[in-house]
Amino acid sequence: MPNITIEALQQIPVGEQRVELVERKGAGHPDSICDAIVEQVSVALCQEYLAAFGRVLHHNIDKGLLVAGITQPRLGGGAVLQPMRLILGDRATSEYKGKRIDVEAVAETSARDWLRQHLRFVDPAQHLIFQNELKQGSPELTDLFEREVIGANDTSAAVGYAPLTETEQLVLAAERYLNSPACKDQFPEAGEDVKVMGYRRDRELTLTVALAFVDRFVPDANTYFARKQAIREALEAHLHPQLRGIDRLVLYINTLDDPARGEAGMYLTVLGTSAEGGDCGQVGRGNKVNGVIALNRPMGTEAAAGKNPVSHVGKIYTLLTHQIAGEIYGNVPGLREVYVWLCSQIGQPIDRLLVASAQLILQPGVQLAEVAPAVNAIVEQRLATIGEFTKRLARGELAVW
Repeated sequence: MPNITIEALQQIPVGEQRVELVERKGAGHPDSICDAIVEQVSVALCQEYLAAFGRVLHHNIDKGLLVAGITQPRLGGGAVLQPMRLILGDRATSEYKGKRIDVEAVAETSARDWLRQHLRFVDPAQHLIFQNELKQGSPELTDLFEREVIGANDTSAAVGYAPLTETEQLVLAAERYLNSPACKDQFPEAGEDVKVMGYRRDRELTLTVALAFVDRFVPDANTYFARKQAIREALEAHLHPQLRGIDRLVLYINTLDDPARGEAGMYLTVLGTSAEGGDCGQVGRGNKVNGVIALNRPMGTEAAAGKNPVSHVGKIYTLLTHQIAGEIYGNVPGLREVYVWLCSQIGQPIDRLLVASAQLILQPGVQLAEVAPAVNAIVEQRLATIGEFTKRLARGELAVW
């Protein structure tokens, strides 16, 4: 068990700082598409490996690129001229002890299934070309999975925090509402490609939303701008009851719009995603594992999506730090904010860390000695049960974007 360092931070919690910036990319954003698909491929491979061999084998599917296609959006309905191309790379075990796993088939089926389930107007048979670049793993990293105790496959550090600020929660809530079934039923023209940028200054929060409109539901410019206003009002009505410390909420949608420019002045898409013709996507450029990109927070550089859940500490620790921080905040009284840091050494068991640290912002009058034993116990317990945590990751039970 590692030595656990616990310290008190003398700083202002993020939610009480004067300026805060938070971003969220929705399911139809090209970067989110990449993250979601590679994670689904990893989970599917884990299940194939477990069924065939009783263990998860070496794989990392965290290199993915979605190349935008070409479309011609038009009021009333446009056309797809050239499909998107999804390139998946890195490494995956395709043969073990004389038995083969059709990695390419698993990957392609997973990718097309995800698109079919989450993007209403994307036909994966017509609108996507799949390019498989997954190769067999390197002997040294593959050998990690043959050892009695699987070790970390990288020297990697991660940080997580709790709780979410009000700004972080509202940015999440805004995107989730716009991509909810209820919103799509009321506003079918609202595509899945949503990006929300939250800017809080003191007690005023400005949300700038990019929302792809699906052109078949927009017969003319008047309809576009009227529906945009209706969506803005519905979003405001949804968020207003959730305001606590925010005194004023300002909402903008599609600020690039210009009525004087005709169709070119409206955010129209054929399929509801900018990946159809305007914007490429890449694994690791989207949301962090807690669902937001919070610029005021410390964050690691690992792309968790698609990495194997057994030995890749870049994935395991990135998710585990947020889980531990949340448990500490929820169970130890007297805390205003919690940060948890974990770092591995390649080859060492994943529960034998180089660094395990908890940093606490305490409520006034609370002393570190009062809370440190409870914090230490939580960290120890979560590291002692890390094997169960990796099984949850292999089953896809935790979101990574």
